Amino acid sequence: MVEISTSILSIKKEDCMEVFSKLEMAHTDYFHIDVMDGKFVEKNTVQKMIEYSGYIKNMSNIPLDVHLMVKDLPQFINTFGAFKPNIITFHLESIPRNKVKEIIRLIKENNTRVGISIKPNTKLADLYEFLPFIHVVLIMCVEPGKGGQKMLEESITKIKELKKYITENHIDIDIEVDGGINLENVQEVKDAGSNIIVAGTSIINSNNYKDTIKNLKGTADNS
Repeated sequence: MVEISTSILSIKKEDCMEVFSKLEMAHTDYFHIDVMDGKFVEKNTVQKMIEYSGYIKNMSNIPLDVHLMVKDLPQFINTFGAFKPNIITFHLESIPRNKVKEIIRLIKENNTRVGISIKPNTKLADLYEFLPFIHVVLIMCVEPGKGGQKMLEESITKIKELKKYITENHIDIDIEVDGGINLENVQEVKDAGSNIIVAGTSIINSNNYKDTIKNLKGTADNS
């Protein structure tokens, strides 16, 4: 079953409460929290995402899907772990390899599912040794740090390769994809093997959140 994680990065503060409510009624599966520290990526969204996460936890039962694009992982794991998210994902490129299992343990101590994300230029093989210890792989289909980018076509090959590897090695893990996903390319992404789709502007800028989420899931096609 495909799930939709709606990125709230582009939502304006004056509209946020209304939009969060509409997204809940539209049955998004997650609120995707894009946390950027201005160091790992250029943009800084920390205060905005803390504020938005607090609002959502006070008004909604929809789980949070926290995507950390940051350098100081322990600090931000503690900060966003306080909101009891369903998933906390960190970037493989943000820390030395000998620290990765330590960060995985830290996230698990928060009773949270663990995700690892990789940038477009990072090789899948760099991930393989960590797959048995995590729950989600987040494949970035664009360079992290900016919304509204076009999906890189080579992402499809990477998703297929990961799906083949986890199937052959009997690893139970979700494949999440993020960046430039819309109604035109979502089927290709799903066919490649992903089962959690991050979408932001394609939902937020649409006229009907419920229909857009339904179409991204492909519910109508499978009914």
